[in-house]
Amino acid sequence: MKTLAFAAALLAAPATAEEVAQIGVDWVGNDIVIEAIHDPEVQGVTCHLAYFSRSVIDRLSQGNWFEDPSNSAIECSQTGPITLGDISGSDGEDVFSEGRSLVFKSLRVKRIYDEENQVLIYLAHANELSEGSAKMSISTVPIRQDAGSASARAAGQ
Repeated sequence: MKTLAFAAALLAAPATAEEVAQIGVDWVGNDIVIEAIHDPEVQGVTCHLAYFSRSVIDRLSQGNWFEDPSNSAIECSQTGPITLGDISGSDGEDVFSEGRSLVFKSLRVKRIYDEENQVLIYLAHANELSEGSAKMSISTVPIRQDAGSASARAAGQ
């Protein structure tokens, strides 16, 4: 059964990112990139992920051609009516992943559903094969019931 779940997780398509802005931060061409990510399993939530992108000049001068820093920031908000798809709870699910080195490091966004508090938690972090990174960023989105439907339910009781 675990093998089937693992295979399904591999086949699940993570969200794609849409670049919103690219901000130059120095004279060698390093940038901060901001991307919008729409959660494929939760309609009505958009996350904006910011991360550092190294230029060719910086890569050549530093001698580390194949790797970008693990630093990132994330902010998520409700951008429409929230509709939860097939999501799991506290273990978290990958929403987005992007390589940050040739092979061994990726920038990931995970969604955790805190059902008790009715909150979606989005965690941006680096995932490395050999050693983990403590660099992370977190954002939460409360799941609010529509005031009109809550009033209608209260009136019917």
